[in-house]
Amino acid sequence: MQANLSLFKKFVDLLIPFRCAKCGTILENRHGLCADCWTLIPFITEPICDCCGLPFDFEIEDGALCGRCSHVHPPYTTARSVFVYTPQSKDLILKFKHTDSVHSAPLFAEWMARLVKGAENPLCIPVPLHWTRLFMRTYNQAGLLARNIAKYNDWTYAPSLLIRKRRTPSQGHFSKAERVKNIKGAFIVREGKKTNFWGGPWFWWMTFLQQAQP
Repeated sequence: MQANLSLFKKFVDLLIPFRCAKCGTILENRHGLCADCWTLIPFITEPICDCCGLPFDFEIEDGALCGRCSHVHPPYTTARSVFVYTPQSKDLILKFKHTDSVHSAPLFAEWMARLVKGAENPLCIPVPLHWTRLFMRTYNQAGLLARNIAKYNDWTYAPSLLIRKRRTPSQGHFSKAERVKNIKGAFIVREGKKTNFWGGPWFWWMTFLQQAQP
């Protein structure tokens, strides 16, 4: 039986080969990036801000905060990003968001899951879409990522805890302040689910992208 499954997998891989998530080049044995595209993506590595995950340009002691977080601490404990938002990395995100490249979700989720593998009492909650937008798009990218992150780290996936109660304009061309104002009051906790938040697990707010700014 196992041999038959192995042969079937090889047959499927032959018909539908793995391709680079950025340029589409055929890969030998696994989803991801080809060697050329890998060097173009500015993956974030330590040293980083202990709170927001902003990368430092120099070595610094563990637990250090960037200037922004030191001045005004964000309303979360930890945020982590996979890579810096640049023209090269932007292409990956836009393909995922606007061209139905849902096959990239497991790859992106694997990158994200590794960043927060040691989180205590985690609960994976995707940012919900308004029902009208979900109806038109048929899927929620945040839900695909959260589900795969939960699967990768064996965490609880809770897609129905939050509700988007009003449809908001796209955030794409808004400034940071405008984005905060745009989604203010847009989300509520589903009735009967509030105990999952208050006094419940700690939450790790994760962002797939973060634009590195001084």
